Amino acid sequence: MRLLTYFLLITIVISCQQSDKQIAEEIKDWQTPFEKGNGNQTATYQEVITFYKDLASSYSTIEIEEIGLTDSGLPLHLISFSKSNIDWKSVNEDKIKILVNNGIHPGESDGIDATMMLMRDLATGKIDAPDNLIFSAIAIYNVGGSLNRNSHTRTNQNGPESYGFRGNARNYDLNRDFIKADSRNAQSFYQVYHKVNPDIFIDNHVSNGADYQYTLTHLFTQHNKLGKSAGNYLYNHLQKDLEQRMQDRDHSMTPYVNVYGVSPENGFSQFMDHPRYSTGYTTLWNTLGFMIETHMLKPYKDRVLGTKAIMEETIALGTENINAIKAARSSSFKEFNDARYYALNHIVDRDKADTLLFKGYKAQRNISEVTGQELLTYDRNQPFEKNTPYYNHFIATDSIKIPSFYVIPQGQWEIIELMRMNNIQMEVLPKDSTITVTQYRIEDFNTSSNAYEGHYPHSDVVLSKKNIELRFRESDIIIPTAQPGIRYIIETLEPQGQDSFFKWNFFDTILQQKEGFSSYVFENTAKGMLSSNANLKKEFDSIKKSNDNFAQSNYAQLKWLHDRSPNYEKAHLNYPIYKVHYND
Repeated sequence: MRLLTYFLLITIVISCQQSDKQIAEEIKDWQTPFEKGNGNQTATYQEVITFYKDLASSYSTIEIEEIGLTDSGLPLHLISFSKSNIDWKSVNEDKIKILVNNGIHPGESDGIDATMMLMRDLATGKIDAPDNLIFSAIAIYNVGGSLNRNSHTRTNQNGPESYGFRGNARNYDLNRDFIKADSRNAQSFYQVYHKVNPDIFIDNHVSNGADYQYTLTHLFTQHNKLGKSAGNYLYNHLQKDLEQRMQDRDHSMTPYVNVYGVSPENGFSQFMDHPRYSTGYTTLWNTLGFMIETHMLKPYKDRVLGTKAIMEETIALGTENINAIKAARSSSFKEFNDARYYALNHIVDRDKADTLLFKGYKAQRNISEVTGQELLTYDRNQPFEKNTPYYNHFIATDSIKIPSFYVIPQGQWEIIELMRMNNIQMEVLPKDSTITVTQYRIEDFNTSSNAYEGHYPHSDVVLSKKNIELRFRESDIIIPTAQPGIRYIIETLEPQGQDSFFKWNFFDTILQQKEGFSSYVFENTAKGMLSSNANLKKEFDSIKKSNDNFAQSNYAQLKWLHDRSPNYEKAHLNYPIYKVHYND
């Protein structure tokens, strides 16, 4: 009996050795261009797609799909690993679903190479992934930028030798496009995101800004904005657990160092990822999201391997804590749907900060040999560790009472189409109907004087509102807020929201009057208005008395009266999306 046991043990050991040797040989066969090179090279677009196609044809655990189109004319490629066949029509609640985005800025290519190796290690069994994992990645999101390969545009960055360009095929920065969706890339991302419905989302980047000791930083979605149970879980568990795991692997990391032109050890605030950004967008469905931001000046090889290590530890945390993560997301959906009010805008709470033991380099101000002016530099010969305030708590500055429904006239087809792309549940008005609605009027706003990603965004929006009865047409659109997309609906349709459709110029046509008046024609009407309305005349005379410019301008006076006459067009400055509050 002992002899049989001995031979069984020997057989098991030999079998394991053969298995490890076989895996090593497989990995050697599937080396990536990064691994074959000198540690300072990244795969081209063609090499990436060919690698994944070959991997998927060799391993049943790997799937590759073409989804949508990008501005380059080529599709997005979604790569997925799972030990069992993936049924995307199922909710897959027995699986932790992780989605990675790579190459949104193709010059920041660390994630592209790291994910190729990680997918290979999962497929070959070098990483023995649990059965409850679906790990998906967009191979390269900015396809056009990846094809625009060069060696010069990442002025601040230490490698790789050549890389793609930040702007896409139409020169959009795609990490400013997730709400406005000017690009086909963003519209195809919607398909990917809602197909996977990830519990955790990672977007791989490289940082700019100050110099410090860390190779790896993280930019978690702002936890107060994420809010509710998901925000609490992200702040109290996911972020802290990931930092600890990376520390255990000798990969210490710190929050993204959100400073420019100043020294970080005096304190810095968390970056606020509004919905225009990838993690700000995924927040709208209570996904736990973060960006990996490797440091631009560290060696490319270290950055790639560090990115891979973070993704590996995220897989471990996700699969081990699947029940808690699922519960946090589920609770958040319920909490937002049960809420009466929704916080729209947030600012840094300067009265509350966490403390970091920050590992930096001494900042010093020298005189530039080029300009002769003061220049901030960092001395790597003088490293330090210092307790540093980190302002990562935000407070809401505005909120709205959540309506039961929004009503969108069918003429606003662009807005309706964006709602449809984001799986928003909509109802069609079955017949012409008169509905009591709340209507906003745009009283004031500022507009950027500089172009920003193809727009001149508005800010500081001031609104008034009133309840009116309006006649709506058959086939106008009713959008109930009691649905999973409640946050997307409110953030885009409330004009004062940080990344609302109004702020992104979708409704600029209401800011311009389409009809006017000739002074000599309107003169008699204006005279009649003043003679028949004593209160109007009193207000008119008061303005003339207190405002010399008004008093001396024939047009200004007549326009003021025209704007208060029945001739004034109803569309001007009246926001064309309406709200219904059934619980008032």
